[in-house]
Amino acid sequence: VKPMTPRCSVPKAVPVGKSASLHCHENEGFPKSTYSWYRNSEPLSADSKAKPHNSSYTLNPATGTLVFHAVHKGDTGRYSCIATNEAGFAKCEEQEMEV
Repeated sequence: VKPMTPRCSVPKAVPVGKSASLHCHENEGFPKSTYSWYRNSEPLSADSKAKPHNSSYTLNPATGTLVFHAVHKGDTGRYSCIATNEAGFAKCEEQEMEV
């Protein structure tokens, strides 16, 4: 079963140096969806070696949670999430996060 449009929650504004949690979830898809996050239409890698050197975040593809440990100005942008399984994928609306 193709995933439904996931529900995404993105904080509107986060002070520099604070942590921020972004969530993405849908429960219609079968098998269970995996989640990927995008900033300004660029994929955010779950692999720590592929991240930009100045970004400190943890991305859990199984839960759809993206956590920034200490945000900085460069983390400002439009965030969206895609839920994917063998039957297809669905994307939530982009949401702005300001730092």
